[in-house]
Amino acid sequence: MMILLIWLAVLVAAVTLYFRKLYSTFSDYGIKHKPPVPIFGNMHKIIFRTEHINDALTNLYNEYPEERFVGRYEFNKEIILVRDLELVKKITVKDFEHFIDHRFVFGNSESYFSRNLLSLRGQEWKDMRSTLSPAFTSSKMRLMVPFMVEVGDQMMRSLNKIIKESKNGFVDIDCKDLTTRYANDVIASCAFGLKVDSHNDKNNSFYALGKETSTLNFRKVLNSFVLVVAPVVGEFFKLDILSEDSKKAFKSLVLDTMENRELKNIIRPDMIHLLMEAKKGKLTHEDIKSNDVAAGFATVTESAVGKKAVNREWSDGDLVAQAVLFFIAGFETVSSGMSFLLHELAMNPDVQERLAQEIKETDAKNGGKFDFNSIQNMVYMDMVVSEVLRFWPPALALDRLCTKDYNVGKPNAKAEKDYIVRKGTGVWVPIYPIHHDPQYYPNPDKFDPERFSEENRHTINPLAYMPFGVGPRNCIGSRFALCEIKVMTYQILKEMELSPCEKTCIPAKLCKKSFQPRLHGGHWLRFRTRT
Repeated sequence: MMILLIWLAVLVAAVTLYFRKLYSTFSDYGIKHKPPVPIFGNMHKIIFRTEHINDALTNLYNEYPEERFVGRYEFNKEIILVRDLELVKKITVKDFEHFIDHRFVFGNSESYFSRNLLSLRGQEWKDMRSTLSPAFTSSKMRLMVPFMVEVGDQMMRSLNKIIKESKNGFVDIDCKDLTTRYANDVIASCAFGLKVDSHNDKNNSFYALGKETSTLNFRKVLNSFVLVVAPVVGEFFKLDILSEDSKKAFKSLVLDTMENRELKNIIRPDMIHLLMEAKKGKLTHEDIKSNDVAAGFATVTESAVGKKAVNREWSDGDLVAQAVLFFIAGFETVSSGMSFLLHELAMNPDVQERLAQEIKETDAKNGGKFDFNSIQNMVYMDMVVSEVLRFWPPALALDRLCTKDYNVGKPNAKAEKDYIVRKGTGVWVPIYPIHHDPQYYPNPDKFDPERFSEENRHTINPLAYMPFGVGPRNCIGSRFALCEIKVMTYQILKEMELSPCEKTCIPAKLCKKSFQPRLHGGHWLRFRTRT
């Protein structure tokens, strides 16, 4: 018995020493961090869903205001959370080659997720970015706006029908469901050339595929963490957030559509067509003659990386992988941004009415016609959308992977030595906390589109505004997302008045049970016909 107790004590001591050594690096370099829990590091509250990832990052950011960067342990991995904007610029722009890759992995090496633009690394990512970037210029987006308007029209017919059938003259709607169905139908039309009506055909196969693919449940998140923390294990078990049925469905959807168009010589200005052109090497960078900034203040510009000519053959699997990324980004990220925008319009009736008036004037001026030019000329619309992207950024943080050892300097003025970010270490740039930092945005928790007026926008530090990322690895689809959000907002406010209802989340707070940005209890609002 005594021998057993001795061995147990030795084991406990060994485990204790192991974790003390494992979690000692930040203390050795004077890097501020919260005490880690063995095995979980600083992930226990997120894994057990007692804290949303956004709240965890915001608390860490706000707790150490004097630091250039702070530390965080994700299980056994060291993560650096960058607070200093000049360091953000170095990591994402100036010394980009040290942080060229994303860290998170959502599938094994054979997954479509490992082959899409988000997951590709190094030279392969550069080549794919160069291949695809001509597909996302303003001139290409201009051709897709009519498809968005068509989808919006069918959404409005459904809304008007529901309100007409109600006994109260209004209807309470979960806006995340509304915007997801709208985004689903837009991506079906703009990416795949399909006509889908998810508002009336609630359980259509395309919508079901989107829900299954884009919902980040516990299993998918755990798979992703395993692929990052223990990639050998992830590869062995072929972990993937896409099911086998989803993979087959995407492959059939993309390749069958391409084959049919080739056979029948069908040309439609959507993503499938652009992918077909990319495979043939026919996509080229055009000279932007108009003021491209008019597409929106939040629009990101393409770096030199995306403008280089590339002569590379892409496989059918690579093209399917890009289509999967378009699908999920269009289905989830855009719908999330739109649902938060509708929430803020309902909670700020003065903003809603001013925007509704601009829409009314634009509609009268254009004789009821709405196109890409209408979007470009709506100043207040862009102010509102820019502010909601500050207030509720689509991505709560940027992640990067250090690919070459990098000296980030001292974490604070009192630190005695520089910290070297080692190859393989993850870096986070916390977008939401920076967007809500009072040193960059006075009264940051107030929804105020005037920040982005012609008179005020010059006061915004460009590095402190990054709803679509920053540097060469920014979001390639910012123009598409902005167009989609503005088209939907235009069509809803033209006919509907939004207000809170009994189930509206007031004050707004994120649901801890969701790994994605969702309001607690849902995005419920009241819709009534505008008079």
